[in-house]
Amino acid sequence: FLYPRGESISQRGNDVKKNSWKKLIKQACEDAGTYQSYYEHVIDTLAAIMETRDDALQQYKDEGSEPVISHTNQGGNTNSVKNPLLVMVMDCNAQALAYWRDLGLTPAGMKRLGEKNPIQKEEKASLASALADLGI
Repeated sequence: FLYPRGESISQRGNDVKKNSWKKLIKQACEDAGTYQSYYEHVIDTLAAIMETRDDALQQYKDEGSEPVISHTNQGGNTNSVKNPLLVMVMDCNAQALAYWRDLGLTPAGMKRLGEKNPIQKEEKASLASALADLGI
């Protein structure tokens, strides 16, 4: 997973808390040109999801990063199950993706909001400028 501005988890660590996430998300929206003040509630919700995800991921790592664990049910039977912490991380990632998209911070989200990729905008502007210079 990459944080806004291209930083990876290993570069940032898992100490990013809700307020830090809010700042990162807001800055990413501003950088993408999609920020609107009425998105604050959405940004707040996404920040909470990311904080929960980070906490679950840290706990998963602290407990040995086992994707499958043994679970003894009420009947006394022991079964192998997906680690609930890993399931929580994956659920948070899925929820967060929907919010990232709604904020226009994914290619699909930008397209849906009618935004163009900033690089494509520059390329088209350069092409249009070059064609205009040629009188085309």
